[in-house]
Amino acid sequence: MFTSWVDRLFDRRMLPLRLLILLACAVGYLVQLRDPASPVRPVDWVLALTAVLVSAGGSRWPLAVVLLQSTLLGTAEPLGASLLVPIKVGASLAVFELAMYRTGWQLLVGWSVLAGVYATRVVGDMPADLAPMLYRVTVLIGLPLLLGAYLRSVRQKARQAERWLAEEHQRRLSELALARVTERTAIARDLHDMVAHHIASMVLRIGVARHVLPETDPKVREVLDDVHASGTSALADLRRLVGLLRQPSTGTGLDQPLLDPSELPDALAEVVRRSRKVGLRVDAYVDSRITGVDAVRGLAVLRLVQEGLTNVAKHAGAGARASVTVRTALDGDVRVVVCDDGGEELTEAASYGLGLGLAGLRERMEILGGRLDAGPVDRGWRLSALLPASVRSSRAVS
Repeated sequence: MFTSWVDRLFDRRMLPLRLLILLACAVGYLVQLRDPASPVRPVDWVLALTAVLVSAGGSRWPLAVVLLQSTLLGTAEPLGASLLVPIKVGASLAVFELAMYRTGWQLLVGWSVLAGVYATRVVGDMPADLAPMLYRVTVLIGLPLLLGAYLRSVRQKARQAERWLAEEHQRRLSELALARVTERTAIARDLHDMVAHHIASMVLRIGVARHVLPETDPKVREVLDDVHASGTSALADLRRLVGLLRQPSTGTGLDQPLLDPSELPDALAEVVRRSRKVGLRVDAYVDSRITGVDAVRGLAVLRLVQEGLTNVAKHAGAGARASVTVRTALDGDVRVVVCDDGGEELTEAASYGLGLGLAGLRERMEILGGRLDAGPVDRGWRLSALLPASVRSSRAVS
């Protein structure tokens, strides 16, 4: 506890406070604590204030400050000074800071010079004053030196601990990144080997069926063409997704777009067209400025409309009326609204939100710093999302 308090006090940022304390102590001693029989002379004031000012450089030039304080102490009596306590305190403080910030020869030189000054002051009275001199050297030089060296060792251990924690944190981040890359690679391999393989096989068989079947009903041919086109598009998206998962440098997966923003209106129109083919009556409005959004938000808009219309077809059924609105504000925010009338047969509106689609959309909105609201409205369901103009990148996607 004491060492931590001293360490904070002798931090370089606390220099003004230290000087103020030293100044108050020096003035207090010269005014109040001096021997009444020893008058304060101008030289006492000059040397005391000089010792306080010299102490200001102790944290930056500790050896030079020790040498200057030793010089003040050695020349005080020849100059006529009689009150040396402020100078001795400054010298002890200088040795303390020297031990805190320096080691080796500098510490040895500073200690030797100051000890030599103390010895020189009593050399004429030796050996009678040997014991008092040793006591002064021990108290005024030895103890500050030991305390400063101890605090220096504490600081070094603290810095070593901080470096170790930083290295450990970096190691854990590296291990986590490696685990994520391994997991992404495994997912990509499974998607490619299982899902992509089956979809490719389905697309191939439908393509063969289109060519080998005799004249069929035009509606059957239209269905086969639509399924073939949907399968081909899904296979292309899946292959691009597999490519993203195999990129270890894309920690979030947000910097490799699956969709060019200029293609977004056509992609949304295709989603609406497919929804109409399954029987939905869809009214769509897409702001022409949507092509100006970034690729990340563009993909989010597409996924929102896809999930919204998929839920309408799944829960409200064929014949339901739905509306899709995609607007871009002047500040760049994008709002997407998908709502329906509930269909001809009233269904349980709460069932809309039981799947994983909305959970995935909420996570996507959280990553992008947006907001997603979904819930029943009258007989139907309303999905509303707001995508802010700036994408937050501070959180990585697991």
